[in-house]
Amino acid sequence: MIYLDYQATTALAPEVAAAMIAAMEHYGNPNSAHRMGRVAAADVELARGRIMDSLGKHDGRLIFTSGATEALNIAIVGAARASSPERRRVVTLATEHHAVLDTVLSLRHEGFEPVILPVGRDGLVDLDIAEAAIDGRAALLAVMQVNNEIGVTQPVEALIAIARASGVTVVCDAVQGFGKFATPDADLVAITAHKMHGPKGIGALWLRDGIELPAFMHGGGQEQGIRPGTLSPMLCAGFGVAAQLAAAHPAEDQAHVESLWVHALDLFADWQLNGSAGQRYHGNLNIRRVGIDATRLISDVRTVAFSLGSACASGSGRPSHVLKALGLTDIEARSSLRMGFGRYTTHEELDEAAMLINEAAAMQKVAA
Repeated sequence: MIYLDYQATTALAPEVAAAMIAAMEHYGNPNSAHRMGRVAAADVELARGRIMDSLGKHDGRLIFTSGATEALNIAIVGAARASSPERRRVVTLATEHHAVLDTVLSLRHEGFEPVILPVGRDGLVDLDIAEAAIDGRAALLAVMQVNNEIGVTQPVEALIAIARASGVTVVCDAVQGFGKFATPDADLVAITAHKMHGPKGIGALWLRDGIELPAFMHGGGQEQGIRPGTLSPMLCAGFGVAAQLAAAHPAEDQAHVESLWVHALDLFADWQLNGSAGQRYHGNLNIRRVGIDATRLISDVRTVAFSLGSACASGSGRPSHVLKALGLTDIEARSSLRMGFGRYTTHEELDEAAMLINEAAAMQKVAA
């Protein structure tokens, strides 16, 4: 199987697997006071420090969660509830992950006004439109650094500057950008391990100094009272090493992805790119071809793992909300596919995948 679905998840790095196996021997509860508990707690804190270093953060605090979805829920709901009574607007973008969109929309039940900003055909938000919405009425702005479906990189720092001028808290979904781009200067940053060759089931939320959130869940008061529950030292250790690896080899990873991107553009020259060609992460190739049924293509090409878009929304039967937000028709959206590649992808794999996908697409055209 040729794996080209890096935005959905990534393979566990060998170094990560080794760290997790070693941590499995430290099976004490990290909240216990005895020696085995202290050893497990040391694994957790070592991982926390490694992740903070990879984020480039030497202030604030890092809270472990079960993944980015939980981190985003904690951040968005918590920041909204902690806001002053006159700030009842919650702003986000139409192309955000459902972990953000659905959470923002759920706040209507608490008296907040969700404002969903549109994007252009390139997937980018208009800063003038954003500035008009992010004002003194806003409690927070939630924005994604790198889009998980189309790879487009929003002008996050410009949006943060707009928000800061009005005293608006910024929550950033940095899941797809962590380890690839500099961490945005947001107030809260959500990340996860399995998008960067770490284990599934572990994520984190970084909070700037001075940001105080109410408890999202109730329990034993772990993770500074924000996220109670017993942590898995094994998962934390894996996350820490994955972050450390990304920080140790950024230029090497970037150069490899760039070479794959240039090669992929040649291999899929007959397809159209979805989203901005200039402002995007080059490990994400979201393309479409007139007259192609991408769902059928996945069925026809069973030896290549690629996708239609977000794995979280697969099987819904609905066209991608991200592609629709770009102004694509249902037919265009359904003729689109996403390929993601990275550290362990080879040029030979890309060649074979392109041959199989292009042949299957040509067969569809002939049959039509």
